Amino acid sequence: MDNYESVIRTNIAEYLQAIGEVDKHLPEAPDIEELWAKVGEAYLPDAMREFEKYPTVALGWIMYVGMAVAKYWDVDWDLYSKVENHYGYLRDQCDFDDLDDYVSEKVLLLEASEVERLRRIVGECAARVDNQLVHLPIEHGTEDAFRTFVAALHQMYLMGVAMQLKRMGYHMTKLGE
Repeated sequence: MDNYESVIRTNIAEYLQAIGEVDKHLPEAPDIEELWAKVGEAYLPDAMREFEKYPTVALGWIMYVGMAVAKYWDVDWDLYSKVENHYGYLRDQCDFDDLDDYVSEKVLLLEASEVERLRRIVGECAARVDNQLVHLPIEHGTEDAFRTFVAALHQMYLMGVAMQLKRMGYHMTKLGE
C-alpha cells in the first residue's frame, strides 16, 4: 500500500508543481497531518457513498477539506484545533454537495474567477487519481482496494493542505536550497 500511496502522491504533486500550485519540497505540517485520522474517518462514509457515481467528487472534496484545515491553522489554530470533527464542521455549514463552494467562498474567501480556477485544478487532480485507481492491479471490492482508496484520499487531503499553505505564502525548501 505504501508504494501505491507514493505513486498517487507523485502523480498529483508533479501536476501541481508543473502549474505552480505547490513547491517541489512539500510542506511538513505535523499539526495538520495529525488530524488526518479523524478527518479521514469522518469523511470516509460520505466518500464511499459518492464514489460509485461521482468518483471525482469523492476524491476532490477532501482536497477542499485540506485547504480549509490549512486556512484554519494559519488564521487561529488555538481556536480551530479544539474542533472535534473538522470535516463534520465544514459539511454541516452547507451539505456534502456544496462543500466545494462553501470552502472556496466562505473559508478561503476566493473571488469567482479563483473559485473556478480552483475547481478545475481539483477536478484534474481527482480525475488523475481516479484514473490511477482504475488502472492499478487491485481487484475491485477487496481490502486492498479499500486501503488504496483511503491512501488516495489521504494524499488528496495533503495536497489540498500543500496548495493552501503555498497560497498563504508558506514556501517549503530544503536547507541549503
